[in-house]
Order: sequence, then structure tokens, then C-alpha cells
Amino acid sequence: MPSVADQWGPSSRENYVMSNALQEGKRYVLVTAAYNEERYVEALIKSIISQTVRPLRWVIVSDGSTDRTDEIVRKYAAQVDFIELLRINDDHPRNFAAQVLAINAGLDRVNGLDYDFIGNVDADVSFDPTYFANLLNVFKDDSRLGLAGGSIFEKKNGEFMARPLNTQSSVAHAAQIFRRECFDALGRNYIALPYGGADWYAVVRSRMNGWRVRSIPELQVFHYRPTNGGSGWMRTSFRQGRMDYSLGTHPLFEIPRLIRRVGCRPFVWCAGTRLAGFLYSYFKAEKRTVTREFVEYLRREEVERICRLIRIPSNTAVPMEPEGKRGILR
Repeated sequence: MPSVADQWGPSSRENYVMSNALQEGKRYVLVTAAYNEERYVEALIKSIISQTVRPLRWVIVSDGSTDRTDEIVRKYAAQVDFIELLRINDDHPRNFAAQVLAINAGLDRVNGLDYDFIGNVDADVSFDPTYFANLLNVFKDDSRLGLAGGSIFEKKNGEFMARPLNTQSSVAHAAQIFRRECFDALGRNYIALPYGGADWYAVVRSRMNGWRVRSIPELQVFHYRPTNGGSGWMRTSFRQGRMDYSLGTHPLFEIPRLIRRVGCRPFVWCAGTRLAGFLYSYFKAEKRTVTREFVEYLRREEVERICRLIRIPSNTAVPMEPEGKRGILR
């Protein structure tokens, strides 16, 4: 657990904006991990404050930010009763594990609250004022819906457009909201994985536990940072290929996934670099951190998707590597 300092949040002072998520079935809490997000975080804060149903608590975790992120969050935390700033001061590598640890530190801060839903939102997104009210209504209409969120919209030629890779069967990390019982079954935290994919892991695990997962196209999540803008498309694509392998994607099913990404800029190169990352891990026979049961479930889902696409029965056996051979499955 990272060391934490500078907790700044609700107090007895007069606040001009208060949480109104008091009605049972509508009480939700949020966590945001932020590292040097001065460019985007204020837009997110304003969009959450403007919600018709505001969160019971929102913990913004500043993971050692060196820009104005903390200053911006403190300004609003002094005026809004549901915002809490949590600062992590540990010196550590900037990777996906660090982001997950920051999120989990925020999750620890809401464990004692009486809430119905819990979610992660990235620091570089924003929402329409009725986003959470509408999302909570979707949960109300489906008691087996465990994980949901809106669709990602990114700017293209100055206008927000739906991201081509959006799918209704998965919920992007930028805005994952869990029913409390679903999240409790996941251990009440995200799993730190070496190449990322904690959000994907949560999606699959939720379905393994019998919950439905759904992305709602009508609910827009406005994403401001360009895709791959943080670490460059080549490094990101290669890392994503290693992530695909580490979570258990079979080589036969990596190809259809890459075909969907051929149109991503830079054209073809992103897909090719992702395949190179996958093959690198495959031929190294890297040990996976997920269980064999997880891999088997994921591959059954992949088989079913392919079978639906080509309209053949889906009772085909799922191909697996033998124990002790390439791609050891634990």
C-alpha cells in the first residue's frame, strides 16, 4: 500500500454544493486517479458537480502530481461536500500497476460508506448533466446488470464522434460503474496487471460471476486526451499485444481483434505492432498472472463471438495449450 498524505475533503464548513445521492438505489461513489492532469481535471470536476444526481463521495487520488492538479482539486474540495483529495507521495514507476494502486487507495477511502454503486472515472473525460441519473435508471431496470457505462466519444475534426472500437459487450476503463454486489465479488478492488487490462479483467470476471455487462451507446463519455497520446502509438500497441497474451487470448482469436484495428491511425501499423507484442510474449512462453479458469472462460466467449459472426453452432471445443507447453496456463 502506498503512503498517503494531504487528505483534503468534506468537513463541517458551509458548502455551496452538496451530494444529493441520498435515495436508496441511487447512492454512488466515484474514484479518479490523476497524475499531472491540470489540463483536463477541471472539466471533469465541473461535469460531476453539474450532475442532476451527484455522488455520495468522490475521491480524487493525486498520484504525486507536480503540476496544478492538486491546486485545482483543492479549490473545488473546499466548496463541494462530496469531493475528497487524496495525495500519494511515494516515488514509483509510472505504469499501469501504479494507476491501479492509486485507484485502490481511493477505493479504500469509501469502504465504510453505505452506497449502491461504485465506479472509476478517468481524469480526462466529462459527462452531460443527466449522465449518472440515466445510468442509474439502466441499472434499476436490470437487476442482473453488474457493470455498465457509456460509450467513448473523441474529437475528430473538431467534433465529438463515437470511437470506432466501442462495443456494447464491454465497458471502457474511463467510466466503469459497478453494482456494489458485483464489485464486492471482485474483491472490492482492481487487479494490478503487468501490461494493463485491469478493466478488461474486471469485465470478464463480472460475467464469470453471473453478472451482465453492458455499454450504453446513448450515454456519451467525452474523452479529451488523444488515444495513445500518453506514451506513443508504437509503445502502446506493442504493450497491448502483450496484454492480450497475458490475459489469455488464443492466437487464433487475436487475428480478428487486430483486423478491427487496422483502421486505427497510423493505419495498419498499430495492428501490426500489437501483433508483434502478442507474438513476442507467445514465443517467450511468458507466464500469465491470471488463472486457467479465467483463460478458459475468456476463450469460450471468443469462440461464441466468432461462431455468431460466421453463423455456426458455438459448441466447439476451446483450443488450449497443454500444461507445461507454450503459454503455461495456471
